[in-house]
Amino acid sequence: MSRDIYRNTTLARAAQQLSQDCPEDIAVRFDDGSSMSYGEAWASGAALASGLLARGINPGDTLSFQLPNSRYAVIVMLAAAIGGFVINPIVPIYRNKEVRYILRHAATRVLFIPAELRGFNYVAMMEQLLDDCPDLRRVIYLGEPQPLADSFESFDRVLESGKKQPAEPAAVHPDDTKILLYTSGTTGDPKQVRHSHNTLTAALDNSVNGWCLSHQDLMLMPSPVTHITGYVNGMEMPFLTPVKTLLMSQWNANDAIKLIEAYGATVCVSATPFLKELVDTCQQQGKTLPGFRLFACGGASVPSALIYSAWDTLKDCRAVRVYGSTEVPLVTVGFLDAEERTLAAETDGRVTNYDVIIVDEHGNDVGLDTDGEILARGPAMMLGYSDDQQNLDAFSPSGYFRTGDIGRLSASGALIISDRKKDIIIRGGENIAAREIEEILLRSEAILEIAVVAVPHERLGEGIGACIVAEAGYQVDMKYLQELLADSGLAKQKWPQHLELLTALPKTASGKVQKDKLRQGLREQGVTL
Repeated sequence: MSRDIYRNTTLARAAQQLSQDCPEDIAVRFDDGSSMSYGEAWASGAALASGLLARGINPGDTLSFQLPNSRYAVIVMLAAAIGGFVINPIVPIYRNKEVRYILRHAATRVLFIPAELRGFNYVAMMEQLLDDCPDLRRVIYLGEPQPLADSFESFDRVLESGKKQPAEPAAVHPDDTKILLYTSGTTGDPKQVRHSHNTLTAALDNSVNGWCLSHQDLMLMPSPVTHITGYVNGMEMPFLTPVKTLLMSQWNANDAIKLIEAYGATVCVSATPFLKELVDTCQQQGKTLPGFRLFACGGASVPSALIYSAWDTLKDCRAVRVYGSTEVPLVTVGFLDAEERTLAAETDGRVTNYDVIIVDEHGNDVGLDTDGEILARGPAMMLGYSDDQQNLDAFSPSGYFRTGDIGRLSASGALIISDRKKDIIIRGGENIAAREIEEILLRSEAILEIAVVAVPHERLGEGIGACIVAEAGYQVDMKYLQELLADSGLAKQKWPQHLELLTALPKTASGKVQKDKLRQGLREQGVTL
């Protein structure tokens, strides 16, 4: 790939320059009414990096964080960039099973967690996991100092310790691995996606250029900063582009409207449920949100009717469908012109700064207006997975990423997604691997066969259904499933919400379970969550 495509810079260099040029300017706002200037952000990030270096965390080591959208997440992000640490966001809903796997697989040296968040005790979880994570040196928690093991330390103490001699940016190359993101695949364990400074910045440039963003824009970001969308467009954006950001710690449509009105937020990129609730609430309140001009919607199925409704309800807003993944962020950017309303609603966006081809089962390009598997290649594409075999499966011989999604390209440059090849449930923008749930439940002697499938969900797009064949003599109900999953430590958001008891699962002649028939059967029954 041509080198002139990339900026060949790093977040640390950009943030340091901004702290010198405009230290008092606000970089990031937060939904509690507070804000962070460029000078404050740099000083805190450099102090935290210094504190970590003094504790034996070295450039190239993995720094993981399981934090909500907050100033602390921004400081941790900057500290990783300044210290030359490889950063690894972990979504806050993950529990013992997922966190243990990620910390071990990423060889995490230091982890940042809230002491407690939304009723869950993260410190207690890490006390249970510490012995299973041999690489982990420090667990740094938000909250008051507690009498814990030596491996635990409060965020404030580490930050304060580095203020006397703040760190300078480590020498890193823009093509070095910058971030590890774990995404659910068709197998039980998540895949480790690696991005460099250059690939992640290219993804950010796709947003800014594709949506014509400028210093006049304010990005409202309710998507978790532990996902690539929230991380790039929520935290990195104000340090690498003229666009400032406003982080929401937790989505609430009423709060989003108040924030848009109070601060003049102009754009948002998030999942389908957020747009639906924003539009519904505006209709109920008679609001039109003048000045709010763009909502880019992806991460789950986006009904055309929702896009039309958003255009009609919100005075200046262009709601658009976009397509991408952690591996290939923002392949399409949507259609923004007034005369492109139909394309905005009924396609998944215009391909921008990617080379996309549609291929048949033999890898042959099928051309325009024909369904096939979507392959994409571009400057924002990931460096690869950590596993060589996964890379062999994921990339074509010519270097295209096999998305696993089925769709077609039109002459207008629009991409239309028609089906998913991967066995993934997308719950409110969160990818959930069916096999992970199946493997846990199959440990029970009461379950003979199981197929976990997507079930339509009114708010989240898709929920989780379990189609089960029970062993003779056993009774399986939802309470039983919940007890099994609670014991496994699996995040509650991955628990099935619908149970379908069957005498047999539909299968092909070769014995493969036909999940498409199960999904179709549930739809015909009118099952909705």
